Amino acid sequence: MHGVDDDEVKPKLGRIGNRKARKPTGYLRRVRQAAERAGPSVDRASNFSGGRIGRGYAQGAVLAGRSRSEGRRRVVIKARIVRIKAGDTGAVRAHLRYVQRDGVTREGQPGELYDAGSDRADGKAFTERSAGDRHQFRFIVAPEDSAELSDLRPFIRDLMRQMESDLGSRLDWVAADHFNTGHPHSHVVLRGRDDAGHDLVIARDYIAHGLRARAGDLATRELGPETEIEAALKLQREVTAERFTRLDRAILRDAPHGVLEPAQTARGPVWHTMRMGRLRTLERMGLAEEGKPGRWRLDAELEAKLRRMGERGDIIKTMHRELTAAGISRASGSYAIFDPQHDSERLIGRVVGEGFADELTERRYVVIDGVDGRTHYAEVGVLGANEELPARSTILELRPRSAAARQIDRTIAEVAAANRGRYSERLHREFDPQASGEYIGTHVRRLEAMRRLGMVSRLADDGWKVGEDYLDRALRYEELQRVRNPFRVAVLSWQSLEELPHAVGATWLDRKLLGKETGGLASIGFGAEVETALRARRQWLIEEGLARQEGGRMRFARNMLRALEERELAGTAVGISARTGLEYRNVRAGDNLSGVYKRMLTLNSGRYALIEQSREFVLVPWRPVLERARGQFVSGSVGGAGISWSIGIKRGIGR
Repeated sequence: MHGVDDDEVKPKLGRIGNRKARKPTGYLRRVRQAAERAGPSVDRASNFSGGRIGRGYAQGAVLAGRSRSEGRRRVVIKARIVRIKAGDTGAVRAHLRYVQRDGVTREGQPGELYDAGSDRADGKAFTERSAGDRHQFRFIVAPEDSAELSDLRPFIRDLMRQMESDLGSRLDWVAADHFNTGHPHSHVVLRGRDDAGHDLVIARDYIAHGLRARAGDLATRELGPETEIEAALKLQREVTAERFTRLDRAILRDAPHGVLEPAQTARGPVWHTMRMGRLRTLERMGLAEEGKPGRWRLDAELEAKLRRMGERGDIIKTMHRELTAAGISRASGSYAIFDPQHDSERLIGRVVGEGFADELTERRYVVIDGVDGRTHYAEVGVLGANEELPARSTILELRPRSAAARQIDRTIAEVAAANRGRYSERLHREFDPQASGEYIGTHVRRLEAMRRLGMVSRLADDGWKVGEDYLDRALRYEELQRVRNPFRVAVLSWQSLEELPHAVGATWLDRKLLGKETGGLASIGFGAEVETALRARRQWLIEEGLARQEGGRMRFARNMLRALEERELAGTAVGISARTGLEYRNVRAGDNLSGVYKRMLTLNSGRYALIEQSREFVLVPWRPVLERARGQFVSGSVGGAGISWSIGIKRGIGR
């Protein structure tokens, strides 16, 4: 599971024959040492894989070679090794927060962490202990017959005790059980340190085979051997399944060249009956064809097509479940999967559900009731440690992310080209004296994001070494971002559609009425609901004196959006003044402001930051970077394109 890339190897070169040059360290060194100990008889070009390096390699090798015995119960285990940046426990906190999210217990309550000795483990203490760890192991343990286990905690504790015995070390772990799917399962988080404080390296063979075999033994001991009737019923469910099954795997194993011969008999009469039933099902799907009696030719992409069918089936079930939970009725024929590879247009609609498309990698999905009259499923990728998808009923816009260098990258490249591959705020101002502080700040934040991925480096004078090939690096960065987050997500309205027709403030409906939000509306589904809301909003604007009907056309007041925004800010400010005793100050372009950032407010006009000063406060457009400065002193300059923020005297919050 570990690879050579787990260590950043920077060779220190010396004179030819100089044995004092630095040797490879870390995991790479252990791989090479193990290869050398194996001796010259090992074919290192083909046989050595490193699969047995680490603790548990002997048990993993033995258990990997042991076939599944009759009556032994199956346990699915998914494993992932996560690198932890030095001193950064944000990802650890986020994962623990995820496994304890609402609605995962049988009673629909938040999950509860437990460990070897307590049913209520301290997640904060576990996170603090993980601060110096180099990596972390995350497992999903799902016994096939988990529904028959009244409590998963004893099973997980037995499994972790067995793991400690196999690895020869006490283990520091926490777990949480989830019952919110059709298959109850447990999430186990294991620190990457052994009981001596050293890096915990687990053999790949043990993770891939040994742990699953141990779990299967424990499940069999707990529930008893699987009976022939149970095994037959499980196989029967696979005969007509529209997904890749054990029967398909066995069929492909017996047909290495895509042809299943009559002489290739199955294991026993029950298995043979199930396999023949499966072949007939595949024939109806167009994935298998019988030539001579008993001789079958299989589709060359049998496994890939069945896996895609299984994924689509799971997605349809997910969409139906989310719509039902939201109390919305839609025809299944309107279901669609929004694919960034094929759908170039944007998608607008309200959120009816969200969750995890892959619990192990924490890739998220969102279900959108679109203005086009269809219901869409979109996998939006992995969110940051402090990011969350908007709540249900929020109105979103999704745009497929394109992998191309942006204008901001071309500007950075131009500045760097004129300064020997270097970029800084000072060099940017010299290059373009008209550039505002806010505009330059967007370039700084872009470089900082790329620096975190090792694509540019920071210099001692607060500049960056971007190199002459910066545009190529920017393209690679965008490609990585597209894999991680296939869509750009923009919130059009934090409020539900039902709240907008009579809302004080500049709403999404107002922008659509003014033509600032384009996109056709279907006459069915959410599109029809939006059209009804637009009619109600027009009437409200007329009653408020902000619009009039003239010659069969709507005429809107000049600067209507700004007027609506100021109305809402003024009303909000009255409430804040009553609570705090501070006086509200409106800010204009060209103003300078300073104070303590207190919190973010979600209004109909958008999100605003509350900045408190000694005797007054201001409300200004909120930006995510401000969350890094919550409770701290900030200052900013109001420009036409936004506000250029800074913390303290010198250091900008975007850095």
